[in-house]
Amino acid sequence: MNTQHRDRVFLGMILPAFLGFMLLFIVPTLMSFAYSVTNWSVYNPEIRFVGFTNFAKLFADQKTMAAIGHSIKYAVLITLIQNALAILFAVLLARKLVMSNILKSIFFLPAVLSILVVGYLFQYIMTSADYGLLNNILRFFKLAPVNWLGDSNIALYSVLATQVWQWTGWSMVIYVANLKSIDGSLYEAAQIDGAGTGQCFWRLTLPLLYPATSFNVLMSLIGGLKVFDAVFAMTKGGPGYATETIMTTMIREGFNSGRNAYACAFAVVFFVIVFCMTKVITWLLGRWEAKIS
Repeated sequence: MNTQHRDRVFLGMILPAFLGFMLLFIVPTLMSFAYSVTNWSVYNPEIRFVGFTNFAKLFADQKTMAAIGHSIKYAVLITLIQNALAILFAVLLARKLVMSNILKSIFFLPAVLSILVVGYLFQYIMTSADYGLLNNILRFFKLAPVNWLGDSNIALYSVLATQVWQWTGWSMVIYVANLKSIDGSLYEAAQIDGAGTGQCFWRLTLPLLYPATSFNVLMSLIGGLKVFDAVFAMTKGGPGYATETIMTTMIREGFNSGRNAYACAFAVVFFVIVFCMTKVITWLLGRWEAKIS
């Protein structure tokens, strides 16, 4: 097979995926940018250019800005907590324990479930009604019940806790795979040099977990910024707007309120936020890689 024929075969193999990517991502993204500077809505049959009016309204709307703040807070917290717990569990379960494989399966099992199923399940567990499992446990220990999903000060953290529970095991499996690729002779050499358990972790294990850490951090951050299912199932953005996120606001404005151009402007802002935060994290991870290499 000559080179030109081989290249045509390879291009033909990637063409379906490329067309799908163009039609389902690139084209809708460009359309969102275009519609964001128009007055498109179900109330305006004639679309016309309005410049940056939608963006001005967006940044002047306290509810919308609160939703952006909630998404960023949620994404940062779930990235830190989920990866810290996943590394801890991975290090503990990477040892040759009798039940390590069973425990790995138990930790990973929630990731197999649908996010909506988990959301509705924890809505039942955290409800302030008499049948709420979590509050019944608190009452059993003579503690005051907590309005987990109805208190605006803790509702977002309640949703966050459910997603940490669901996805920590998924991150843990990736860290475990990375740990198995580390040469055991490195630990033996470190112990001969007098390094303790803590020093081995901070100076050997953690730096060598860079491949898994870079992947998990980026996936957790992007997933946290895009959170919708769990919020929709558990609080629907409430109480009030305490758990509104970028995605729930986009859905509400674009589909429920019919303010299509405003929702497109929000999508553009969301795109910029994800792009900037991803670039910052990538830069920080690159600095870490350069430091440990």
